[in-house]
Amino acid sequence: MPRRGRIMLAGVAVHAIQRGNNRGSCFVSDADRSFYLFHLARALDRFDCDLHAYCLMTNHVHLLLTPKEADGCGSLMKHVGQVHSQYVNRTYARTGSLWEGRYRSCLVQSETYLLACYRYIELNPVRAGLVQHPRDYPWSSYRLNAESAQPGMITPHDEYVRLGVTQDGRQLAYAQMVAAGMQDVQVAEIRLSTNGGHALGDDRFRRAMAATPRP
Repeated sequence: MPRRGRIMLAGVAVHAIQRGNNRGSCFVSDADRSFYLFHLARALDRFDCDLHAYCLMTNHVHLLLTPKEADGCGSLMKHVGQVHSQYVNRTYARTGSLWEGRYRSCLVQSETYLLACYRYIELNPVRAGLVQHPRDYPWSSYRLNAESAQPGMITPHDEYVRLGVTQDGRQLAYAQMVAAGMQDVQVAEIRLSTNGGHALGDDRFRRAMAATPRP
């Protein structure tokens, strides 16, 4: 469940990470990953969230979401986590918690960090040494955002849409951004903000988020 006092705002993007308990595996097979994505897609409608990017690693999940209600992201993460945990325990005859007690997240300033989070998420398999190019990893949204004619479960964020007039133009511009890679300082800042639950953005954005009343 979300951390006590965690700020979530309708219409503000959230980078969320859910890790396996004690960094254990969340996915053993491709069937496990397909199960997770199926129920994630269903939960997007149920909890009124847009999904912009995702990546399923062996022992953790990255999601970039925009909830349309303040409690949408937390409700979605709780629901999908519970459904997947029940499935894994049943499939592999295990017991106990599959996930860490709390998912980690940060609010993301659209104008300066949104597309950086897209790239951070989809380049995760490359940084981990699993593939040389993100298109070679089938369990992320890279192909949907950079190559596919069908968006699938992905809803393009406004910042992504501004990359081009046409879908082909947007995909080309985005693919070029991903190919350029990320600076180490950007990667470190996203990690620090997400793990610490701090707003990811410029000083003005962070001050505004810090001044938002907590529940």
